Amino acid sequence: MNRFNLILVLLCIFTLSCTAQQKHHLSFKDSTELQEFLDTRKTNFPILSAHRGGPMKGFPENAIETFENATRYQPVIIEFDVALSKDSALVIMHDDKLDRTTTGTGMVSDYTYKELQALNLKDDDGQVTDFKIPTLKEVLQWGKGKVLFTVDIKRGVPYEKVIEAIRLTKAENCVIVITYNAGQAAAFHRLAPDLMISATVKGKEDLERLNQMGVPTNRIVAFVGVSAPDKAVYELLAANGITAILGTMGNLDKSAAANPSKRVFYHLVKDGASVLSTDDIVGAGKELTEYRQENGLQTRFLTISK
Repeated sequence: MNRFNLILVLLCIFTLSCTAQQKHHLSFKDSTELQEFLDTRKTNFPILSAHRGGPMKGFPENAIETFENATRYQPVIIEFDVALSKDSALVIMHDDKLDRTTTGTGMVSDYTYKELQALNLKDDDGQVTDFKIPTLKEVLQWGKGKVLFTVDIKRGVPYEKVIEAIRLTKAENCVIVITYNAGQAAAFHRLAPDLMISATVKGKEDLERLNQMGVPTNRIVAFVGVSAPDKAVYELLAANGITAILGTMGNLDKSAAANPSKRVFYHLVKDGASVLSTDDIVGAGKELTEYRQENGLQTRFLTISK
């Protein structure tokens, strides 16, 4: 290798190293700024939602270290799951059982918080890491000024306890709470009318039902499903300024990986999705970056730093 080629190789390595160390942070000083960012009539800046925090080799799902790693690739919404320990601590865990993702066995609810802290998290390949099961409070404190959160509350976890943790950490400006039907959305809104709610909206009837049950349009982030909806759904949401989250985890992620030349993620955003909830933050992120750059999209709520 001649000197010129060596310099080029070293420059490439340096550039890639610097890029990998960048952190993409979304920051909102209050709930009003958060609502402004989520109102698509005011902000047009599509982003990713890292499903279960964006796990990859060496980084297990639902771990703070994994969430931090995700910010090195993209500005992100971190989707995570809240469960309840035996002694009523709010911990971050997707499965009811510990076996798949930790060094423990059995039900999460059979362990106290102290007992859970003796366990280590495993990545998706089953490799044990040094990372521990975090609490909701720890996650919310870490994420302020860095990411948005969509909080998936497991069955049996009281809304009131989750709201208390949000209030204690003053995380109202970075949290969206996931609900699965209009009744859940209405119940949560009555308890915390200032917080944003993710609710399923696959047509005009769904939005009207939410409104009739007391959930105002300006508190709704719409989950449109795991397959691309009709154009009319995107048009309805756009007319009301509602952010549309499309779940690509599963079939759409697989289709994108199998057909990279088709730029599946790019076109899903072009067609109207505001947020892609994905298991592939690297591949999807690359195409979202291309889309934002080609369309000159920026937001004052994003900072990129080393």
